[in-house]
Amino acid sequence: MRHRAFRPFSRITAIKLSIFISIILNAIKLLGYAYNSRLEVSLVFKLVYMFLTDILLFYLLYIFIFKIIQLRCSKHSKLFYAISGLLAITVVLSITLTEGEFLLLPDSPFPHGLQITMNLVKDLIILVVVLLSTLLLYSINQRQLTLFENEILIADNIRIRYEALKNQLDPHFLFNSLNTLDGLIGNDDERAHEYVQNLSQVFRYTIGNKEITHLSDELDFTGSYARLMKIRYGDNLQIQYNIDEKYRNYFIVPVSLQLLVENAIKHNVISSRHPLQITIETKPHDTIRVLNAIQPKSGVEHGEGIGLANLTERYEILFQKEVIITKTDVFCVEIPLIKQQSDNTIKNPGLK
Repeated sequence: MRHRAFRPFSRITAIKLSIFISIILNAIKLLGYAYNSRLEVSLVFKLVYMFLTDILLFYLLYIFIFKIIQLRCSKHSKLFYAISGLLAITVVLSITLTEGEFLLLPDSPFPHGLQITMNLVKDLIILVVVLLSTLLLYSINQRQLTLFENEILIADNIRIRYEALKNQLDPHFLFNSLNTLDGLIGNDDERAHEYVQNLSQVFRYTIGNKEITHLSDELDFTGSYARLMKIRYGDNLQIQYNIDEKYRNYFIVPVSLQLLVENAIKHNVISSRHPLQITIETKPHDTIRVLNAIQPKSGVEHGEGIGLANLTERYEILFQKEVIITKTDVFCVEIPLIKQQSDNTIKNPGLK
């Protein structure tokens, strides 16, 4: 799931930081006064006044530097505006607030000039704290923006790869179907006509633009495809189903079982002497497999395995799961069944 970019440069952030840091600084001052002398009433009023003025200074400095950060200009210009502006605000406000302190609390133990100097030093320290904390916030924000942009790029890349795989697989199915139809035309026109009728039903499923579907729907589609093939091969082609009913509502990538049946037919001899049996069966560990005895055709190119490679990659993209392929005297492909749709799985590839 995508995360929103971290946006710290707001008035709310300025208020929170101002209050939080002012509490820490004034707590330290309070502990110092409590350790060295009694807390008289006048001193308590002084501390309250300093606490409130510190919050005001922090807030104004944060608001100013946040505005500077959002300016559309070079970094050097921003740095110049920030330093000069912050210094001007700090000096003017420090002197003004010190004068206000003398008006409200005239019984200060320090001379007027010394009090101004002390408060100015304190306020310059506040300026440094504002600069350092803003720099930290800026670094965090830039990191979050980078991660956010990378998430977008990754999701877009996955979407592009997935669409490319779909666009590659659909012509692959069409090409093989037309080849089969071509073999029937002229040899058995009646069966060719029946083939076209069934093929139209099959294509309604393939153009449904689904990225995942229920196993029951995929089995129905594979059965329709098998009937197409039996028009051509008759009883020399047998497909056996061993399906646990509890898996029928699990999810699977569309056209996956059909693809494996198609590959078995394409790469193996099918004749009265060598009939081909394809088995489709679910397994207890939430998978379904398609297997057949290896009866390789002689003198036939095996192709590049585009369909199987696509199926493997689509499972990696959608579910981060592995399609297991084993080859002994039997060729077997085992596909994971997905119990339920995941929000993350659905959103990342741009699924519908």
